[in-house]
Amino acid sequence: MSVNNYPYQKNFELYLHQVPLAQITIDEYSATLIDLFEYLSNFNRGYQRDHRVSELFDRDVQQYMNMLVSERNITNTTYNKVLSHLNIYFKYLFTQDLTQKLPTLTLKGKERKTPASVSVKWLNELPVIIADDRIHIYTRLVMLLISKGYNLKEFLQPGFYHEFEQIQWSPSEQEFINKFKAFIGPIQIRQSSSDIFLKQRFAGDPHITIQGIHKYLKPDEQKIGMQLKPSQLFQSYIVDYILKHPRLSDTELSEHLRLDMVSILYYRKLIHNLEH
Repeated sequence: MSVNNYPYQKNFELYLHQVPLAQITIDEYSATLIDLFEYLSNFNRGYQRDHRVSELFDRDVQQYMNMLVSERNITNTTYNKVLSHLNIYFKYLFTQDLTQKLPTLTLKGKERKTPASVSVKWLNELPVIIADDRIHIYTRLVMLLISKGYNLKEFLQPGFYHEFEQIQWSPSEQEFINKFKAFIGPIQIRQSSSDIFLKQRFAGDPHITIQGIHKYLKPDEQKIGMQLKPSQLFQSYIVDYILKHPRLSDTELSEHLRLDMVSILYYRKLIHNLEH
């Protein structure tokens, strides 16, 4: 019989498998949570008394996060990744009525010296976001396509479905795409169009406009916890890509990101100014 290394490990990992997440990602979640609860067991008096996860407060989790910064000197990127893991875990416990508190609710991520409008947190949480059926399927598809390097004008363009069919998806992404195809199939038949962003009601022009897509994005901002402006999401994708590929030349970045050299130099300068 397996023993949990942290509270509700078996249940939580089963949930992560159902999302589904890759095993390497699930292992990262486990490493984070094992470390958190080992720290609390050794250094948090409140948790030491009864080891009840339902009695944890935001100050307890903040104590752990402060330790990571002061003693382990983690980067802002790692800080945000750890906080993202903890946030998903405690949200899961809350939705399963295993705790009445959300001890990460008031905790804020650390910006990677990027503008306030640029947050890469959503890219880390995308597997969970696209699996969340409370969020409109068009919203999830917009975020997924931006994470693949496409901007709003590109994927709203009639005929984009040709490109769409060539995209390589991860297992969790493919599961979402299968759901999306089940959703869009009847609409495509009704609208006599193979495109992927179509109005759900019959119209002369069945294609959703840029203004129309915002009607889907805006209501989901509160559910996801961030602004969903496609231009900002795309900018954060570009910044994140450049930061994660420091060895690529400007020419290589231009090719991979499908941006001209002027845009690449703009983002290079933006990142440089923000880091100094």
